[in-house]
Amino acid sequence: MKKILFAVAAATSLLACNTAEKTEQGLLSGLNPAEFDTVINEKTVKLYTLKNANGMEVCITNYGGRVVSLVVPDKDGKSTDVVLGYDNIAQYADTVNSPSDYGSSVGRYANRIAGAKITCEGTEYKLKANDGPNCLHGGGNSGWMHKVCDAEQIGDSILKLTLVAEDGENGFPGNVTATTTYTVTADNTLDIKWEATTDKETVINMTNHNYYNLNGDPENVGTDMVLYINADNWTPATPFYIPTGEIASVEGTPMDFRTPHAIADSIASTDFPQMRNSGGKGYDHNWCLNTYKDGKGDDTTVCASLYSPKTGIFMEMFTNEPGVQCYTGNFQGENKELVCKGGKKYPPHVSVCLESQKYPNSPNVKGWPSPVVKPGEKYYSHAAYKFSIK
Repeated sequence: MKKILFAVAAATSLLACNTAEKTEQGLLSGLNPAEFDTVINEKTVKLYTLKNANGMEVCITNYGGRVVSLVVPDKDGKSTDVVLGYDNIAQYADTVNSPSDYGSSVGRYANRIAGAKITCEGTEYKLKANDGPNCLHGGGNSGWMHKVCDAEQIGDSILKLTLVAEDGENGFPGNVTATTTYTVTADNTLDIKWEATTDKETVINMTNHNYYNLNGDPENVGTDMVLYINADNWTPATPFYIPTGEIASVEGTPMDFRTPHAIADSIASTDFPQMRNSGGKGYDHNWCLNTYKDGKGDDTTVCASLYSPKTGIFMEMFTNEPGVQCYTGNFQGENKELVCKGGKKYPPHVSVCLESQKYPNSPNVKGWPSPVVKPGEKYYSHAAYKFSIK
């Protein structure tokens, strides 16, 4: 019996050594880069890895500029993937069976445009309507989140993605060249810069669409995460999530996250009309950031934060944009058969998106921060997500 136990122990020890060796040689996320090697529309798709010396690793595919994984240490030093997604390119590209905007660099116009129409230089342009009568995320399945970018990796920590969009794509005017630059910094920040130019007046509003679950537990509801939004005001919306044009105070409403609190404390406030607009399912609204004043955003001051009491992971957000859309994964899990990254199935409210942006439908609301970009001008947007232990 002792010989058998010794043999089992030795085999277990050998297996542990082999597993440790594979982990050390591979990615912290556990992703297999080969699962992302393909060709889409005659363009090569790959998985790129950014990292630093402090345990942060970010994997990005040039298909839609999607962040596939974002690994940071938790309070016990355990490597924890804090974003949702898939572990192969086939699911990202399958817009029928696994539609998603997971981790994408959204364009040409993030969020919604009412009636799927804009006016530039006195000419009305009819856009692709993919969200009822409205245009969402630049046309959804035919928007930038499903385009293959040209990729240039600079060292271990920088990835520059470039996309050229043609005049008339999904109805938008102007040939646009857009870049997204992802940088992993030494202090465990994912820094994102978007730039774009056009040859005709157009509208541009780019963002990142990471779904964050800082609990490291994407099979269970994440409403115990603590949210902070540095905003005195927000933009009420219709049942189609189009702003009414009003800017309202958060005071005394479930929209007040100026004092950090668990999302669960207010997400079920179905007696509040705006929560009923979302079918009582949760948050999918725009906040007017206090960090944006007199036409300029302060991207050195925290505009929002998210914290997991379970893992101790604390994420601070910075941006130069006037607004942030907070979405609480209200419709995740509707397809109960859909298997995601790591073989997990996601339930509703498992995650939180914090999207820097111009206000939704801003092309059609006079007086709101303008998304208009003209020839000779350069569009610039910046967002950063800093991770630490609290």
